[in-house]
Amino acid sequence: MESQGRDEGRGPVLHIVVVGFHHKKGCQVEFSYPPLMPDEGHDSSRLPEEWKYLPFLALPDGAHNYQEDTVYFHLPPLSGDVKCVYGVSCYRQIEAKALKVRQADVTRETVQKSVCVLSRVPLYGLLQAKLQLITHAYFEEKDFSQISILKELYEHMNSSLRGSALDGSQVYLGLSPRDLILHFRHKVVILFKLILLEKKVLFYVSPVNRLVGALMTVLSLFPGMIEHGLVDSSHYRPKSSVSEDVRLLESVSGAEEFVSVSVTDIANTSPVLEGEETAQPAAVSLTSRTSTEGDNHLLKPPSRTSPESSESDWETLDPSVLEEGDPKDITEGKEAGSELTDAFDSKPGTPITVQPQSASSHGGVIQGLVSGLEEDQYGLPLAVFTKGYLCLPYMALQQHHLLSDVTVRGFVAGATNILFRQQRHLSDAIVEVEEARIQIQDPELRKILSLTTADLRFADYLVKHVTENRDDVFLDGTGWEGGDEWIRAQFTLYLHTLLSSAIQQENERLLADYGAPFIAAWKITHNYRVWYSNKHPAMTSITPGHPFQGQYSVADVKLRLSHSVQNSERGKKIGNAMITTSRSMVQTGKAVGQSVGGALTTARSAMSSWFSTLAQPAAVNPAASPEPTAEVKP
Repeated sequence: MESQGRDEGRGPVLHIVVVGFHHKKGCQVEFSYPPLMPDEGHDSSRLPEEWKYLPFLALPDGAHNYQEDTVYFHLPPLSGDVKCVYGVSCYRQIEAKALKVRQADVTRETVQKSVCVLSRVPLYGLLQAKLQLITHAYFEEKDFSQISILKELYEHMNSSLRGSALDGSQVYLGLSPRDLILHFRHKVVILFKLILLEKKVLFYVSPVNRLVGALMTVLSLFPGMIEHGLVDSSHYRPKSSVSEDVRLLESVSGAEEFVSVSVTDIANTSPVLEGEETAQPAAVSLTSRTSTEGDNHLLKPPSRTSPESSESDWETLDPSVLEEGDPKDITEGKEAGSELTDAFDSKPGTPITVQPQSASSHGGVIQGLVSGLEEDQYGLPLAVFTKGYLCLPYMALQQHHLLSDVTVRGFVAGATNILFRQQRHLSDAIVEVEEARIQIQDPELRKILSLTTADLRFADYLVKHVTENRDDVFLDGTGWEGGDEWIRAQFTLYLHTLLSSAIQQENERLLADYGAPFIAAWKITHNYRVWYSNKHPAMTSITPGHPFQGQYSVADVKLRLSHSVQNSERGKKIGNAMITTSRSMVQTGKAVGQSVGGALTTARSAMSSWFSTLAQPAAVNPAASPEPTAEVKP
């Protein structure tokens, strides 16, 4: 599109758009600058076919219940473009009687509009901060025909954001991992591992600003994901008509058949992948082609697959790369790595606070040969949101068909409409943000995602640093201990060590700390196979092994018991029963003349006795879990 072709020289903002609610036509575009259609005026409501859902994303479902709201959303690229379009929308409503100039089509008591920025860069929080001020000023005019302020916003954003680097605090403005951990606590690690498995994950809460905030904060825990990992996250095909979108699928037959099947799994039906776990998944999952060039040219840049096709034409890896190089080329000094594992005698907490060097010290980001993403020297971000795996921070009701679209192999999406949550068979996991609850129907997937003792130590370490009062300690490269940057640094190290451990050959002791079932499931995902198929020189500086590996202790049993009681349905019922019993004993104590303190003492004694009994069969079986090499006291 012509307007798209001019954007490279004009800055990161593509368009400023106003979306309003018409009493007869519904949500529609009322203003766009520059015009969305090159041959139309700025007041045209026509849209490119790829962006037909823009009005419903910018003006969210149920918006009339709130005076204002904020939406993050993704649009597919227009024809000839290859990157995701990032949208930020600020919604407000005003009473019609307060308008200075009331147009003829205003027939309701309130006027609902959204001012939206469409950008080429994922600076959600920064765009939101600027947009909220302008939206407030636009509504304060009480005359929506005054569009000069919107044109000035377009020029201001493009001049102020031109050349903005996608690093540092700008990208993460408004995304707080501290708040996420305070709310989800230990379950944050489950969310992290769930997305690594490329499952269909639906976040649900209202209003939209809470929804998109929680979802994007989870993604910010993945190093480089927001900056460089979402460029292919919105490659979907709109349905032929909007009226067809509104009619929800009453019955989705065979939805379960492709819930966990990726495009690469379909294209490569090798019996090795189905029947056995292999140490070299990339060797059997990537299509082999002959090449007469040198070893450095065996991997070719991926070609973009059209949304209409579910075939993978990007896999051009010669198997000889893996046969000759083996993991030794990825992590030179394999024997040295095993020796480091045996000599892991650092003090508790030391591995998690000593961070690896930044990507800039290893040459910055480069174009990934297989993933097509801008990667650092560790191979991050992982190619999670590519080839039909979508990231939709907010999903409108009109996009419901994407949940069961055969060309969509998975998604991380947010919704506020209860219809999305009710159709549980279309998602692998539903994250209810309000209750901090993760609902997983498949018992096998629940088993895969169950946290190991080392994972629980890691999660407990994060929770304690966030919740407990501590002296401010500034760590170079990680920010304040317990702060947002520090939390992201911990997950960066967690992912680095996870990758380093996964490529160790037949080292069950290393993998058990992350969960052997989880490692086995992760190794057949698209993102792991892409990462494994290329060399990443900086990985030689990463010591294999979980940062919180160590011998089991009584504290681990208590931690496991506490986690089980808080997260299992049976544990919750027992806990609620104990609370009810405690209250009843207090009331009974008052009735018969006993002191409240005596009744509480009795209740605490009963609960303590019950926990002691319950903890006995929960003792760790050394034969079932390999004994780590060092003692860690979380």
